[in-house]
Amino acid sequence: MMDSVGNIFRIPELRKRVLFMLGMLFVFRLGTHVPTPGINTKAMEMLISSQAGGFLGFLDLFSGGALRQFTIFSLGIMPYISASIILQLLTSVIPALEALSKEGDAGRKKITQYTRFLTVGICAVQSLATTFWMRSVEVGGMKLVPDYGMSFVITTILTLTGGTIFLMWLGEQMTEYGVGNGMSMLILAGIVANIPSQIGRTIALVQAGSTSLFAALIFVIVMVALTALAVISQQSFRKIPVQYAQRIVGRKIYRGQSTQLPLKVDYSGVIAVIFSSSVMIIPSMVAKLMERPGQSNALQTVLSFISNTFSPGHPLYIICYAALIIFFCYFYTAITFNPNDVAENMKKYGGFVPGIRPGQPTAEYINNILTHITLGGAAMIVVIAVIPDTMSRVLDVGSYFGGTTLLIMVGVALDLVQQIESHLLMRHYEGFMKTGHIRGRRG
Repeated sequence: MMDSVGNIFRIPELRKRVLFMLGMLFVFRLGTHVPTPGINTKAMEMLISSQAGGFLGFLDLFSGGALRQFTIFSLGIMPYISASIILQLLTSVIPALEALSKEGDAGRKKITQYTRFLTVGICAVQSLATTFWMRSVEVGGMKLVPDYGMSFVITTILTLTGGTIFLMWLGEQMTEYGVGNGMSMLILAGIVANIPSQIGRTIALVQAGSTSLFAALIFVIVMVALTALAVISQQSFRKIPVQYAQRIVGRKIYRGQSTQLPLKVDYSGVIAVIFSSSVMIIPSMVAKLMERPGQSNALQTVLSFISNTFSPGHPLYIICYAALIIFFCYFYTAITFNPNDVAENMKKYGGFVPGIRPGQPTAEYINNILTHITLGGAAMIVVIAVIPDTMSRVLDVGSYFGGTTLLIMVGVALDLVQQIESHLLMRHYEGFMKTGHIRGRRG
């Protein structure tokens, strides 16, 4: 394994790409310590610490701790990820965008441009809502914004939007000149940056006697098991045998051959969890924006109920969260994989599933298998997404390490290793795995 890692720096091109990626990640981490003007960072840090398991803690986790100090990268790269997912979904339902996506590089560049414009709009709305919420928030007798005014609103919107646009550019540069997907690497870097503080918090609780050593060990064992389950969910396929008949094209004769059609157990990956988390955050976020501390009326009682009910760990929250994950797993699979197109392509080139008639019967057969295996994949994602947060609260280990972060870490790490391994094998170096090649998320 160490020899394989050493081979990375023996290949000049791969070495340049890895060093470039590390340099861009250093710039990203440097920006997470540049505060936005007009914010009481001490009060903000106290607020985030008090809501480690809420939606503020969730956003802080993906921003790499930037929200805790309200830096220029507080919004993180999530607005761009949200815009990309929205455009991807719209491409499946809007014929004009679908036609544009099939035009090759020119069409993809146009969709990327639309994604950037949508990212700016999402950033402006999020930063404006954030400033509106901040104007009345007090923590420990300290105001988050000591001097709230129009200048603060404009400065904050421009700063946060500019920070996300810079991260978007940074991620694109990493994708082009580095290794792996730049946007995914930025998210991974933000998550990994929080792990030492989470571990330190757990150790401090064990030393103080607030948490038993046995409970901490149980949590570690469960997280290792869930990591293995996450790898299985990302790498599992259901293979359907496909037979191609002998055919003649011009003067060439193509012999019949047997192959396999791999169907992923979980096509959505982490997208279903991100969608579900985003939807579950909305009620609590809206309730907190409308809450007025110190006031007591029917509306404030309802808002407080919504805020408490739709918080991680509440039974109703867990049930709705699990149901949304299953829904989005099926929804994303339906828009990214079309059994009818697969069956038509197989029929066009003389392929068929043994025992199944070509055409529509083959499409129904593939769809039936896909429906069954997606349920199993969705069940694994639900287990990975729900158990870490629930156990951290039950065992009181002082660590908020959710299933979303676990799935992202596993998926991005597999993709990164797969790309590095392809560079090594292309130049006749031995890969990371002795018995086979690592298959990334793109399969």
